[in-house]
Amino acid sequence: MATRREPRFKLCRRLGVNIFGHPKAMNKATRDNSRSGRKLSNYGMQLLEKQKIKAYYGLFEKQFVRYVEKAMKSKEITGTALLKALECRLDNLVYRIGFASSIRQARQLVSHGHILVNGQRVNIPSYGVAVDSVISLSIKQRSNEMIVSNFLELQSFASPYIEKNLEDFSGKLIRLPNREEIPIEVNEIYAIEFYSK
Repeated sequence: MATRREPRFKLCRRLGVNIFGHPKAMNKATRDNSRSGRKLSNYGMQLLEKQKIKAYYGLFEKQFVRYVEKAMKSKEITGTALLKALECRLDNLVYRIGFASSIRQARQLVSHGHILVNGQRVNIPSYGVAVDSVISLSIKQRSNEMIVSNFLELQSFASPYIEKNLEDFSGKLIRLPNREEIPIEVNEIYAIEFYSK
């Protein structure tokens, strides 16, 4: 499975937004090393927003294009449909629930088979989670101090479309998220325009 391995803080500075939520990520950001600090053409804006979404969800181009094509066929607003589909990926929900402190860590938990969906082991990070599905930690990993501390410390990291059960080490996708509830700083309209030519 391919993974993004570029320096995280450098990527944040280049995109001009703190993708990973680390307090020190933007410490060295200046107008010279941040693409968003410069005046961009319309194409440049479209490219920047596309790259931001890919970075937020840890996707490569080929995978991202599949999501865009699917969103374009949706009856919903294309940009919103795209973000909803990405938000319901298993690795992203594992991160939102709080089992992991980053998308990278969440993807690793899933691919190593530590996550259950409705009681069944799923090791595909891109797995699309359906509404009312329960995502839980495998029994063996409930004694893992790092994962448990992540889960308990990130109680305040709440998403209104996810219901957490702290006692059962699980989270439930109670509904699809609304656009304003998705905690990412992007203009998805520009990203869609990039592929609409």
